[in-house]
Amino acid sequence: MISNERPSPYGRRPHHHHSSPPKQPLPEDALRTEKLNIERKLFIFTLRENPRGRFLRITEDVQGRRDTIIIPASGLEDFHQIIGEMVKTAAEMPEGISKPDDEERPDERNLD
Repeated sequence: MISNERPSPYGRRPHHHHSSPPKQPLPEDALRTEKLNIERKLFIFTLRENPRGRFLRITEDVQGRRDTIIIPASGLEDFHQIIGEMVKTAAEMPEGISKPDDEERPDERNLD
């Protein structure tokens, strides 16, 4: 018996792993789909809607292996802004030159 366990007045019960039944998927409507091939990858962008709201599903397909992320519609503006900043940074930096992640960036310096 584990030190913090107390004997049950009902005797020893077998331990059951209760697994809830699989959730039924919510009905979804695809509002728009775009596909983009980049090198050996296929990206599928699908704007969808279900009773919980709208969201963007981004699926990356690499030789049949799929990974998906879902972004709620409420976060799409922030996502768009960050992607724009990444595109700008990639265009400004020469290829083959990388900054270490731990290098201090000018906008993150402590000026105290």
